[in-house]
Amino acid sequence: MTSTTPTDAGRPQRSRPNRLIRELWFQVVLGAVLGIAVGILAPGLGEDLKPLNDWFIDLVKMIVVPVVFCVVTTGIASMDNLRKAGRIGVKAIGYFLVLSLVSMLIGLVVANIFQPGAGLHVDPSSLNADDVPETATEHATFTGFISSLIPTSLLGAITGDAILAALMVSIVFGVALNMAGEDGAPLTRGIKALSDVVFRIVGWVMRLAPLGTFGALATVVATYGAESLKQLGYLIILFTATCIVYVLVVLGAIMRACRLSLFGLMRFLKAELLVALSTCSSEAVLPQLVRKLETLGVGRPVVGIVIPSGFSFNLDGSAVYLTMASLFLAQAMGIDLSWQQQLIMVGVMMLTSKGTAGIAGGAFIVLASTVTAVGHIPLAALSLIVGIDRILNEGRVFINVLGNAVATIVIGKWENDIDTERARKILKSGDATPPPAAETTDGTVSETDTAKTHAGK
Repeated sequence: MTSTTPTDAGRPQRSRPNRLIRELWFQVVLGAVLGIAVGILAPGLGEDLKPLNDWFIDLVKMIVVPVVFCVVTTGIASMDNLRKAGRIGVKAIGYFLVLSLVSMLIGLVVANIFQPGAGLHVDPSSLNADDVPETATEHATFTGFISSLIPTSLLGAITGDAILAALMVSIVFGVALNMAGEDGAPLTRGIKALSDVVFRIVGWVMRLAPLGTFGALATVVATYGAESLKQLGYLIILFTATCIVYVLVVLGAIMRACRLSLFGLMRFLKAELLVALSTCSSEAVLPQLVRKLETLGVGRPVVGIVIPSGFSFNLDGSAVYLTMASLFLAQAMGIDLSWQQQLIMVGVMMLTSKGTAGIAGGAFIVLASTVTAVGHIPLAALSLIVGIDRILNEGRVFINVLGNAVATIVIGKWENDIDTERARKILKSGDATPPPAAETTDGTVSETDTAKTHAGK
């Protein structure tokens, strides 16, 4: 005789399959499988499904800037010491620069050892520069980068879609509220209430992620799949293997130094990583990533400053891609670059990659800028990889998202603004339910409660 196991409320427990279907990460995987199947079996339909991904990305972009404004402003406004914001910013930029350099050097070494472009013997006269997208010729300048930081109006930055300008205004606004003291307290409470509303919208939008994934992969497989993989499969395989090694060795070593589990973090962020991997958009997961890292126990000031700036400056996956793709093009055209020329190329990339922060397809634009600036490789050579850039972008985005999550944990450790014990328990068990005592009106862990919990850790 069988019986149903009751819950504490006297109701039957949901079966495991039902619980699994309700999980966002499982829905994303299901959307990915269906998208690949449609792309293979019905390529025409797959190409027509592209708007699904575009609509999802647009919905996320709609909410990214309000999330950045609410998190950064309230984080800085609640600080007892404004110098902490400056310390966080300086440490974050230093960390980003070191990791970007390490990433580029890894790509450089791998491309030199395995020579992915050797043997292709491409004739430069056979290349067509018209195949290179127009956006790749829009080279960024330092003055243009500074101009992108300065909005035309205060409210325009908050209602627009430029993350860097929104970050700048949010920092200024948060500092002003902090210095205003009690006079600014009502406005701070109002922004915290707005944060609760914004994160509810984030939750609704993220439920559409499986549809975005379905449309994205159906389009990619239908458009680029078979032919691109056949022609340039070695580069794709080598880049993917390099990304895996980078995650396991570099990010794994950093997480071990923090005494936390990298695989636990990947399991904790599985839904966000899957969405980023399938949609090829970091912005698609930025709002939810902010919420998850706060739940993990990282202080709001750290999350608020590191994540938005990291998604513009800490692009480790893009850094690996830049050096590997550059050497692939040189090898394919029989151009022998000396180590001095390669290191100069890395130096140029370190500058140009920061100048294209926030630009869609930024890595490809940086590649074009570097090729033009260094002058050893013709711009038309970019047509060799333009067809598979979308496929390579999946690996770039995956590492960018995971790398920024790791960066936030590292800065949180440096600032002693992370509940290490809580993070360890969550990463071990996967239970991300915040304790009631540490929950604020906006559903995140308050800075004061967090500080009490992890003081001295």
